[in-house]
Amino acid sequence: MQPIISIPQHWAYPRFALDQRTEQGTILGLYYYPSGTELAEQFDEGWRYVLMPKKNSDEISYLQEDQIQPLSPQELFTQIKAEIDFYQRQISILQQQLAVVTGGSSNG
Repeated sequence: MQPIISIPQHWAYPRFALDQRTEQGTILGLYYYPSGTELAEQFDEGWRYVLMPKKNSDEISYLQEDQIQPLSPQELFTQIKAEIDFYQRQISILQQQLAVVTGGSSNG
């Protein structure tokens, strides 16, 4: 079953999605400052996003929608292709290691 996120009708719909890749990093989370709240008064109402700029880092950043730039289709393609190539190399290495352990047998 797919998880469902409900957004109140009086809130604007978020521009970016969870796990979306952007120029600033991957979106890990989002939260909303509704109008009439102290946070909205202090920081402006709207969506805030939690991003991880680098995949293997514990660094995160918090940005408003207007601070985030989506990747172009070509940039997104390049990133995903590089990640696929990386994991295919990792799989190949693991298959070689497994062959050594099993004496060349591929019977799992």
